[in-house]
Amino acid sequence: MKDIFELMGRIFIAFVFIYEALDALVFFEKTKMTMTVYGITWQQDFVLTSLIFILLLGGFLVLIGYYASVGSVLLLLYWLPYTLIVYSFWDDPLELKRLHALYFMRNLALCGGLMLLLANGAGKYSIKRLLFIMKLPK
Repeated sequence: MKDIFELMGRIFIAFVFIYEALDALVFFEKTKMTMTVYGITWQQDFVLTSLIFILLLGGFLVLIGYYASVGSVLLLLYWLPYTLIVYSFWDDPLELKRLHALYFMRNLALCGGLMLLLANGAGKYSIKRLLFIMKLPK
C-alpha cells in the first residue's frame, strides 16, 4: 500500500506544477502583466519561458519517477521563491492577510512533499526502477 501512496503522491504533486506551467503558457501575456505587478520586469519573456520549461521538466520527472530528485530540486527552486514573493502575507492588508497566510502554508506543505520525495526517492512504481529491473545480464 505504501508504494501505491507514493505513486499517487507523485502524480498529485506533478499535476500541480504541470498545470501551473500550462496555465502560464496559455495565459502568457496575462502572466507577464502579473510579473510586472510583483516587480519582475527584467527579460520577462526569457524568465517566463525558462520557468515554464522548469515547471514542465520538473513536473514530468516527478510524475514518471525518473530522476525524481532532480525534478524535486527544480520545482523547489521555483516554488519556494514564488511562495515568498506572491504570498507574503505579513505585508498584505488586513482583508487579504488570512487568505494569503492559508495559501502560504499550503505552498509550504507542497514544498514539504517535494522535500520528502527528494529524501526518499520515487519509490517502487517509477520508470527509473523499471529500467533498473529490466537490465539484461551481461
